[in-house]
Amino acid sequence: MTQLVTEMGASAASGDQPLLVVERVSKSFVAGPRPVHALHEISFSVADGEFVSLVGPSGSGKSTLLRILGGLAAADGGRVYFAGEPVTAPNPAIGFVFQRTNLMPWRTVVDNVLLPVEVQRGHVDEAALRQALRLLRLVGLEGFEEVYPKQLSGGMAQRVVLARTLLQEPRLLLMDEPFGALDALTRERLNVELLRLYERHAQTVVLVTHSIGEAVFLADRVLVLSKSPGRLVAQVPIDLPWPRDPALLGTPQFARLAQRVREQIDAGVG
Repeated sequence: MTQLVTEMGASAASGDQPLLVVERVSKSFVAGPRPVHALHEISFSVADGEFVSLVGPSGSGKSTLLRILGGLAAADGGRVYFAGEPVTAPNPAIGFVFQRTNLMPWRTVVDNVLLPVEVQRGHVDEAALRQALRLLRLVGLEGFEEVYPKQLSGGMAQRVVLARTLLQEPRLLLMDEPFGALDALTRERLNVELLRLYERHAQTVVLVTHSIGEAVFLADRVLVLSKSPGRLVAQVPIDLPWPRDPALLGTPQFARLAQRVREQIDAGVG
């Protein structure tokens, strides 16, 4: 993966058109007698095929920003462009994975994966079924196709969500703390699984996380937001080798990068 050394991402270094462009995005909410300023003039771009992690203190507007990127919320100021077009509404080429799995308890695993196809087309054809089964194999759920969500662990449920999202073949995958509720070992395993799927499908990913280690391990670049109102205070290129291996977590290089991100977060809080 290309390591990014410029403020605006790989496109600035290569001259390629970025897939995602964020220009001076601001957002406020009305809460009680005065507005709450969540985001202040956030600007960055994401190259096609890049993995970007977004970190910052609680209340820095990370999840709000992600929803704006996907057209689920409107900015008060600024613009977001996806594939050269302004983002004004949800786009089927942009997929979401949230911390809550939101699986339908009365549908089997494979039927949950196929739900978006059924909603969009009104039916499920053989090609969609074959693709759903292939994706379940890829995420390690072969043999669980006909079980129900209550029979799954938290990590397995998130694998179902990944398969469901990938079935829609999004160009951009937005992930909001997808593994935050899981134990550390399961979270590490799913990070490795996510990277394997990312490399195989050549997608662009923006991940919100509170885990500095997760942010560094997964990303080409880590963006750091300040305390509220969230401002972009740093962009840290992650020059770890690809493919990523959990053994990297114990290396001095990884520790230095994690410390650099931590220092930038602390500076944004101060």
